[in-house]
Amino acid sequence: MKKILFVISVFLYFGGHSQEYLLDSVMPQFEELIHTEANVLIGAETSPNFNHFFSQLDSVYEGKKENLHIFHIGGSHIQADIYSNKLRTYFQNMNSVSQGQRGFVFPFQLAHTNNPSNYRVEANKAKWEGYRNSIMKDSIAWGLAGVSAAFRDCSDTISIKANYKTHTKKPYTFHKLRVFYNTWKDDYNLNILDSTLVTFDTINYQKMYREYRFARNVKDVEIGIHIKDTATENPEFLMMGMEFMNDNPGIEYTSIGVNGASFGSYNRSAYFENQLGLYKPDLFIISIGTNDAYMPKADFKAEEFRANYEAFIQMIQRINPNCAILLTVPNDSYYRRKYANPNTAIQQQIILELTEKYNMACWDFYSIMGGLKSSNKWYKNKLMPRDRIHFNYLGYNIKADLLLKALVDAWAKSTGRNTETLLDHFKTLNK
Repeated sequence: MKKILFVISVFLYFGGHSQEYLLDSVMPQFEELIHTEANVLIGAETSPNFNHFFSQLDSVYEGKKENLHIFHIGGSHIQADIYSNKLRTYFQNMNSVSQGQRGFVFPFQLAHTNNPSNYRVEANKAKWEGYRNSIMKDSIAWGLAGVSAAFRDCSDTISIKANYKTHTKKPYTFHKLRVFYNTWKDDYNLNILDSTLVTFDTINYQKMYREYRFARNVKDVEIGIHIKDTATENPEFLMMGMEFMNDNPGIEYTSIGVNGASFGSYNRSAYFENQLGLYKPDLFIISIGTNDAYMPKADFKAEEFRANYEAFIQMIQRINPNCAILLTVPNDSYYRRKYANPNTAIQQQIILELTEKYNMACWDFYSIMGGLKSSNKWYKNKLMPRDRIHFNYLGYNIKADLLLKALVDAWAKSTGRNTETLLDHFKTLNK
């Protein structure tokens, strides 16, 4: 999946558009492309974990101050954070009394790759080098983000803005900041430049982060990084992520994505499970798979894909046995822009089997698109670029609204609510 950085950068150009539910308005134009009968959460109705999750979601909808945490993991589709951010905005605007914290992010600009448009972390990029778990020649420590940015210079200033092109009703604020890094090395000092802010400063060596607590809520902050001793041989500060924290109730939506990532990529992240253990996800959406199948049919190892997928499910269950886990079937795609990829149909069967085995739920986007070669139709209707792997801004918006509708339908069935009433709630969030 080479050249995707250019593709994603084009998508991000459109990231400032306002958010609105558009599925109703586009369906007349695209009704032959979108197989709405397949837009369901298969297995959710009989899953105790999903019924529990929908009960919690119902409490937030009613205006209660509940805390829910959704994780969404994948490859370049999620790193771009277009359709995942639309879902985040829907959930965080659900009621007027609670908006969950922004939570874990990665400063992708420091790693010289595309950053989501809804937050910004800046520094002197020339002083930083990026490493992704999806690039085999890269070999370094990775944590939850699957990306690390190495600093080996003398000093720099990191400017953090929790809000950039966001669509939440209220801006994100935080009074705690975690910086995840290689705590086993002590080559650099980190300092909040406004020292009057800091009331507490501690290091967690096991989970590999430094936590600052502030005297007040902030939206922006600057951090100075300075080498302790210029005579140090091979100094290195390895940025592994950040977390913007507060005590607000609501729904926190963490998206983790790496361009080109597969299950094998995340297996290379030695500290992924260790850092995931800081959280207790209520819903975990797995959108990994496109890169696992990006190869000729003869090279695709179905049982290896099954084993990797199953191991990932088991890892999530170790963190929270009661977590509702949503398996998503990758979209139809083309290999090298020329060949319809039959491997996705094999993945579909494996994912459906794992859904049943683990009593989870599945969102079969492959069937919603129309199955094999459907991405070519989406491309001809200007919803995907020529690679027929990714989507343009409109395509990702449609994808977000389809998943929202499938979630709302399953939620309504679980709680006995009216589907249209729930969906109207989200359709009118911006009004």
